[in-house]
Amino acid sequence: MGKILRGARQLSLLWLSGFKEACCLHRVIFFCASSKMLLIRTGQCFLLNGFIFLGSLFIVRSLVIPILTWILPDLCNHFESQYDNDCDYKGVMTLYSVLRSFLVEVFYVLWFYPLYVFSFILSALWYNDIAKYAFEVIKNRNKSSENSSDETEKPEGVEGLATGIAEQVYSILLLTIFFIEVFVTGYVPYVGKAMNFLLLSWMYSYYCFEYKWNYTGVGLNWRLDLFESNWAFFAGFGSPCVIPIFFFSPLVSYGVMAILYPLFVLTAAGTEVEKVINSVRNKEEGSKIPIFYIAQRISTMVLNLFPEIQKEN
Repeated sequence: MGKILRGARQLSLLWLSGFKEACCLHRVIFFCASSKMLLIRTGQCFLLNGFIFLGSLFIVRSLVIPILTWILPDLCNHFESQYDNDCDYKGVMTLYSVLRSFLVEVFYVLWFYPLYVFSFILSALWYNDIAKYAFEVIKNRNKSSENSSDETEKPEGVEGLATGIAEQVYSILLLTIFFIEVFVTGYVPYVGKAMNFLLLSWMYSYYCFEYKWNYTGVGLNWRLDLFESNWAFFAGFGSPCVIPIFFFSPLVSYGVMAILYPLFVLTAAGTEVEKVINSVRNKEEGSKIPIFYIAQRISTMVLNLFPEIQKEN
């Protein structure tokens, strides 16, 4: 019983450590103050996703839809003050409702959905730039010190390029399948929401640290082993990323997440993962959860259809 309690306490401390590291937003100030380009890219993310995307959504919901509702009302009592008949205009009300819905959908199709795709693509490019500039800041700060312990030697030349491409292909496939897992778990009765929250926390946490691991040359196997061996820490780190999603509609959630995500990328860039974990973890090995087991099996099955890629991986 004592061993179980000690294990639970350690997992709780790891989770809290991850949560705390994600909330170290003072690192964002440090990075932005150290790199003008990083400040510009972060500002562009706020401008595009906050001012333009969320601003447009606010205008539609607080101005456009109320005006359409006033011009094309759907309440029978709107006419009751003018006509004695009690709601003899159901046909008109139905027509108004269809027209109102059609006009709103036209606005979404012609503006919001293209803006969503544009924002998604452009933000992805900007996130990569933000991580690159953050890594340059770290590199410049540690010029006189030894290389980070997170870095591992990788083959150079053609062999290194082939290995890097194979790892990227496998990583993209792995995370795509894991994303499908996350989506499906949301529909599991009773425990679906809790499972979805946990898996989303892991997914966003992995995404945040992946930029750092890419720039420090960390191999995919090492990443997955570290992640699965310290799942409580990464679940804690990803929790602040996911919490806003559960309070808003899908479009608003995307806009909020697109604003917050680069901040967590920067906090991840400044987090010394192994150092933080070792300061909390006991000498005993913690429990390892095969988080990516299903995604790895399916990815391997898919890659078996392409022997050249599978061989490089």
